[in-house]
Amino acid sequence: MSSPHVLSVVFCLLTCSGLTHGLDHGVRMVVEDGSDVILPCSLSNKQDITAAAFHWKKEAQKDQRQKEVFFYDAATHYNNGHDGQSEEFKGRVSHFEDQLNHGNASIIIRNTKMADSGNYICVFPQLQPRQTFYIELVVGAAPQPYIWTLHDTKYWSLLQCEVRLAFPKPEVEWQDGAGNKLPAEEPQVSKRGGSYDITLKSTVNKTDLYHCVVEQEDIKHRVTSNVSVHISEKVVEDSSTKVAIGWLALVFVLGVFSDQALLVLRNWITKRHKNSRCRQENGSDDEETGPIQMKNGSVHLEMVSCEDPSVLLPQSTEAS
Repeated sequence: MSSPHVLSVVFCLLTCSGLTHGLDHGVRMVVEDGSDVILPCSLSNKQDITAAAFHWKKEAQKDQRQKEVFFYDAATHYNNGHDGQSEEFKGRVSHFEDQLNHGNASIIIRNTKMADSGNYICVFPQLQPRQTFYIELVVGAAPQPYIWTLHDTKYWSLLQCEVRLAFPKPEVEWQDGAGNKLPAEEPQVSKRGGSYDITLKSTVNKTDLYHCVVEQEDIKHRVTSNVSVHISEKVVEDSSTKVAIGWLALVFVLGVFSDQALLVLRNWITKRHKNSRCRQENGSDDEETGPIQMKNGSVHLEMVSCEDPSVLLPQSTEAS
């Protein structure tokens, strides 16, 4: 019988059991939902167990009872008439008949489901000393992500990627056609019954084939969905040109006004200084100044001369 593809096996520290010479063989199996998995259980001395007994159980979880997974006793087992197997494992669990003489009591669980996740025990009750093996099974779900365009304009598009009921928790990112990671909003993450729902949005502004990439390192799984975005290059170019022209016009106006304002201010300071000296010579403290005004596109400063109060001295500076 061919072995199924095991996506990840992490061997844990072997710890002594409560009995004198027994060993608890701790193994962690991580597989993808829907795949087949082998739960290992073998005697180190490869003793023939054809006429022996071994028993597989799944430990109780939360409010559930302990599950009967597989039982073998001298060629009698759950698949050939022995009663007691839990309903959810019926027709999905089998052992390796041709490996019993090598001390191999491993089983295979087909078409795994997330509900199969948990801690399993393989026990040899008749051996002295009694031996028990512990296996943790993690069944991961890796659904295809949903993607769509939330908002579309002539200049940009807002893309959304949504992953539902994933386990273990995946990493989600947007990539461009060259595989570069794109800036995105903070992902929205929610948890439902041990699984994760994740939503990720990103705004793009050029024509390309974009990818939503979902990766689950624990089960060595990676899945991608794609969306094509078309943005008119001419529209983008015209928009950029208009923005550039607008900035140039603003800089020009500010530049002209700044030069003109500096000349007016300098002229005003000069006149004020002259009039101040004039008042000191004549013993007068009176001074009348007119406002700065715009006339015919020019800036005028009106000020009354202390030498002749009836005469207005207009100053004009043409825009350079």
